[in-house]
Amino acid sequence: MSAPDQNFVSRPDEAVYETDAPVKYAVADGIATVTMSRVEFNNAQNSQMTYALDAAFRRAVDDDAVKVIVLRGDGRHFSAGHDIGTPGRDINKPFERVHMWWDHTNKPGGEYLYAREQEVYLNMCRRWRDMPKPTIAMVQGACVAGGLMLAWVCDLIVASDDAFFQDPVVRMGIPGVEYFAHPYELNPRIAKEFLMTGDRMGAERAWQMGMVNKVVPRAELEAATYALAARIAAQPRMGLALTKQAINHVEDLQGKRTAMDAVFAWHHFAHTHNELLSGDKLGGYDARAMASANKRAATEGEA
Repeated sequence: MSAPDQNFVSRPDEAVYETDAPVKYAVADGIATVTMSRVEFNNAQNSQMTYALDAAFRRAVDDDAVKVIVLRGDGRHFSAGHDIGTPGRDINKPFERVHMWWDHTNKPGGEYLYAREQEVYLNMCRRWRDMPKPTIAMVQGACVAGGLMLAWVCDLIVASDDAFFQDPVVRMGIPGVEYFAHPYELNPRIAKEFLMTGDRMGAERAWQMGMVNKVVPRAELEAATYALAARIAAQPRMGLALTKQAINHVEDLQGKRTAMDAVFAWHHFAHTHNELLSGDKLGGYDARAMASANKRAATEGEA
């Protein structure tokens, strides 16, 4: 099947895309499509988008007609990561929280980011990883930093042959993104290379490392993703939920959750260290500076 488009007619088992939101939602043939749609900012995730993703995933889980969830991004790129500098950056705005951490916006020092990132990054991603319904990330173009977190919480990843994966935040003095799954998604030695160089990993190598399930030409990405989703949707709901729960449990027995807790603490030590040294939690990087550094590193790598 093909993905539903913005113009399809709603039926009782379908939901029309909500085009005025940063996340669009649709259901067809037992497959929910959750689409990031901040195209002008390459689907960088601000809090509005994060809470909209959470609401869309909850909607899909609550709908008995949905068997599989596809997460995708409009435009050229899956996601350029967390919003660290667009006009829509809303880090200082309160939202109706979905976890038990308190509002961060009026808190001093390191508590400000620690509370916020517990809510919108670490706990959101864990919540999405544990959804009982199978999820597939459909990745094209850039999947950078916070974009990795969204792809990694999904059970399967289908990537276009022009997709690339990157976590360049070590150049900020930070040991990887908040949902630290690197040694579980990659061999530990490859994870060190991935982080320490900050280089882009192409889709083919990501497939070789076991991080991606399938790589297809860009023109075939949508068809391949929805064909896979349709095959999974034919399986019984409870069997899928138990299988997902079983494999996630094995990962946690291997230390994934406790390792992530430790690295989250080191991540926030790095934020505090940056602020003490430079007065900036991100070590002086904003979206423009990070994009420039990425382009420069990519050019040097190709030289």
